[in-house]
Amino acid sequence: MKSLGEACLAALQAAEPQEKITLTRTLFARWQAGEQPGHGDDAVIGIPDPGRPPRPLLVHPAEVPKRRLGNKAGRVALLHAVAHIEFNAINLALDAVYRFRGLPTGYYTDWLSVAADEARHFVLVCERLAELDAAYGDLPAHNGLWEMALKTAGDPLERMALVPRVLEARGLDVTPGMIERLIQVGDEASVRVLEVILDEEVRHVAVGSRWFGYLCKQRGVDPEQTFRDLLQAYMPGHLRGPFNKPARLLAGFTQQELQGLDRLAAVQTTGG
Repeated sequence: MKSLGEACLAALQAAEPQEKITLTRTLFARWQAGEQPGHGDDAVIGIPDPGRPPRPLLVHPAEVPKRRLGNKAGRVALLHAVAHIEFNAINLALDAVYRFRGLPTGYYTDWLSVAADEARHFVLVCERLAELDAAYGDLPAHNGLWEMALKTAGDPLERMALVPRVLEARGLDVTPGMIERLIQVGDEASVRVLEVILDEEVRHVAVGSRWFGYLCKQRGVDPEQTFRDLLQAYMPGHLRGPFNKPARLLAGFTQQELQGLDRLAAVQTTGG
């Protein structure tokens, strides 16, 4: 049996989506069954890029197709963007397990469960794309999620703050609007897929909140001030509201944090 580190690395480096999904699901099932040993003595190696298929072509975010949902092409563009997010989310969850050592068992259980969820989400979106005569890789995409993984590779506290609690939490803010627009154009099948993802992403962000709080307590730092400091250090000018406050509260944000996010987003928007 491979160590946890070896098994995670194999899934991370798998380039073909179905292989990555299978390895991820198998890893989580074995971990749940108590069959998977710990990380072992293997050293963490740098992963400049996880395994990914030759397509989609990665471009600057401004070059990704706009998502006007009044026609089939627009809905395909939206779902393709979601599929790319979910594919990256598999890698991000696996990397959170692979890269950061010496944390409680619950941390690894949480992130392996998130990886398995993201794999299922990816399959759901790809199945819907197929119903629209499209496939993952048909359109260009950007690499912003993995770029943040690289920026936070040295510290699990920074990773927990900035990937689940910022980039993934953004999905909690924007997905309800996507769902409403899809309802307006009568695409109930796509609505069902996004509703599943939105519901389960609340838990994923909550996992990030839980382990961010754990690491802050372990280090004796204030979580709310630390979160604000990291936002200003890593993402100046990039915070966008409005925020889905009910979902974020369920995902481990406090009312005080949300008030701070409102103020910071207003300052960044106005330049004040």
